[in-house]
Amino acid sequence: MHQPLEPPGQQPLGYGKCSPVGSDAGKAAGCSAGSEASGGIGKGPVICSAICGNPYAGLVSHLRAAWLSGKTRPMEYRMAQLEALGRFLDEKKQDILDATALDMGKPSFEAYFTEILLCKNNLNDTLNNLSHWMKDEYVDKNLVTQLDSAFIRKDPYGVVLIIGPWNYPIHLLLVPLIGAIAAGNCVVVKPSETSKNTERLVAEMLTCYLDNDCFAVVTAGVQETTRLLENKFDYIFFTGSPSVGRIVMTAAAKHLTPITLELGGKNPCYVSDTCDVQNVARRVAWGRFFNAGQTCIAPDYVLCSLEMQEKLMPALREAITEFFGPNPQESPDFGRIVGDKQFRRIRALLCSGRVAIGGQTDEKERYIAPTVLVDVQHSDPIMQEEIFGPILPIVVVASVDEAIDFINSLERPLAVYAFSSDDKVVKQVLERTSSGGFCGNDTLMHVTLTSLPFGGIGSSGLGMYHGKFTFETFSHHRGCLHRSMGREAINSLRYPPYSRQKLGIVRAASEVKRKGACILL
Repeated sequence: MHQPLEPPGQQPLGYGKCSPVGSDAGKAAGCSAGSEASGGIGKGPVICSAICGNPYAGLVSHLRAAWLSGKTRPMEYRMAQLEALGRFLDEKKQDILDATALDMGKPSFEAYFTEILLCKNNLNDTLNNLSHWMKDEYVDKNLVTQLDSAFIRKDPYGVVLIIGPWNYPIHLLLVPLIGAIAAGNCVVVKPSETSKNTERLVAEMLTCYLDNDCFAVVTAGVQETTRLLENKFDYIFFTGSPSVGRIVMTAAAKHLTPITLELGGKNPCYVSDTCDVQNVARRVAWGRFFNAGQTCIAPDYVLCSLEMQEKLMPALREAITEFFGPNPQESPDFGRIVGDKQFRRIRALLCSGRVAIGGQTDEKERYIAPTVLVDVQHSDPIMQEEIFGPILPIVVVASVDEAIDFINSLERPLAVYAFSSDDKVVKQVLERTSSGGFCGNDTLMHVTLTSLPFGGIGSSGLGMYHGKFTFETFSHHRGCLHRSMGREAINSLRYPPYSRQKLGIVRAASEVKRKGACILL
């Protein structure tokens, strides 16, 4: 997922319009220079000036003090903040649709579905189940501890940082935030500076709904984000490109901070010779060209036989025309590339293979037509990086075995797709490949289920979230044993002086035996 941390073209945004500015944060960090606080913070506490060494030290200190006070721990508080987040999505729905349209020409249908509906699904799932998720989880005990209490407590980490990307600037920021709030953390959220209209909306409006003692929005480019990452956080959640993910992970390592990385990769899509070609074409075209291809789980390339390619080409052409009309540039349902640099990078990839469908570009509008490439070779530029745009290359393979070998020769992707009327073929691709997620006979749809974990593996990411998994990600699973002060006669068996008799009793009382084990003589 491409989210370069580049220097912003303008100064970072200042305080949110509804922000009452105070100096408590500066005092919390032992700094008296609150009046010199730099910009870049949405509504929330003032940050320290450079006198403290780091411009965000006061902000982090203020949030940590709020977390240590225990304010975020009660379920009622968490529920209230989540309900407020729901009001933000409801009341600012049109603002979200407008901002994403300005940033990347996102069709209102796509924006509502991804930025609002899927967020609300995660939010309502959390509200419906939070009381259950928060309960201590009691575990099995051995004979020695039968009269004691052994359980897993879901503790909040503390002060966490969430860095969001530009391609789904609300969804990929708020879904992690939902879990972080639900788990009882204080949170700094950093929206992407690339989607500047949505960044401004989040900075000015989101913090009007949340408790500013516990939640803050930081608007920052690469330089400010680098300084932000110098602070000690208790957990970091980053969505973006693998290259920037390495930078974030390096910064986290300095404080031994646990981290989730949601990255991307080249998601393969195998199409077997036995399938409904028209249905495949629609589902692949929808997944590839949704959000103008700027989706980290979009099918990045198709693997199929030469025979299937010949069948698939007219079906793809028909699907593109059905979706976007004879001239997709005039369609209200097809988006634009987010920025000039991203446009030029994607346009350069059109030199790979041969353009069979589309290929038209308009730099002024940052428009790249829905495009299909054929005669693509493994060594072509388009196969060396995640496309992240509306281009679909087709690579010819002779068999499912060759397709699987091709997939396994590359880094493990965020998603693998397989189409076939034969379930055995789909199962074969599932069992012999490795990826963050898998979807058979469709694209993208697996991420719409809050019951499934979403995350990468290897270079496509680290960790998982969605629904309960987001709550689990932002919770420290604390193993707890609560014993009685009495029954010391039982405990004395483990104290010196040791004896063979004591060891035999302790072993019998605490040993875990394999069920149904037998010895073959």
